[in-house]
Amino acid sequence: MTSILWDMGGTLFDTYPYVDSAFQRVTADGGHEVAADEIGKLTRVSRTHAIDELSRRTGIPVAAFEDSYELVKKGWVSDPAPLMDGAEELVQACRHGRGKNIIVTHRDRDSAEQLVASANVTFDDIISTSDGYPRKPDPAMIIAALERNSLLPEDCIAIGDREIDCEAALAAGVTPVLLVSDAVTGTESEYRTVKRLVELLPLFSLDVQTPANPWSERG
Repeated sequence: MTSILWDMGGTLFDTYPYVDSAFQRVTADGGHEVAADEIGKLTRVSRTHAIDELSRRTGIPVAAFEDSYELVKKGWVSDPAPLMDGAEELVQACRHGRGKNIIVTHRDRDSAEQLVASANVTFDDIISTSDGYPRKPDPAMIIAALERNSLLPEDCIAIGDREIDCEAALAAGVTPVLLVSDAVTGTESEYRTVKRLVELLPLFSLDVQTPANPWSERG
């Protein structure tokens, strides 16, 4: 059986459009025009990177972007970000194959649990930096997820949308999969990449008695 360690924003939930739009509004209100796809490339590196870079380019205070992000999070209470296309099917396929679905996220626990509660799927565990773990690419959260759920690294894949997600997984002995976005097309990676989560469904159509996942080798 194969279990999945899920990154959250941009991998499990389609949060980027909300953040990108919020940051574009901030730049527009400050008298600057920044294309949506350019903001998308920045946020795919990290939210903090996007804020710092946009502030540097425009002279708009960092606090303005941070405040807009907090408003986005509050908005998710009534209008939650949806699951990524194919996420529900992959979660269910993993569960059907007797694997576990575990979230490993930088998002604070309250925000993570709020988004999960809005989805029509359940997860076996959530590991957050709010629990005192360092941020990826440190593998501590992934190691904790394995230990808490009695999982072997070779029986798991870790899906994320950034290189640091893959670096953390690899350091923990877990096979990384990078979900690439149209916003960062052309970016090459040494890791296995997919453009749609449903590309991973065949992995869970294997006999559930197969002891190790066939992606355990890099390449």
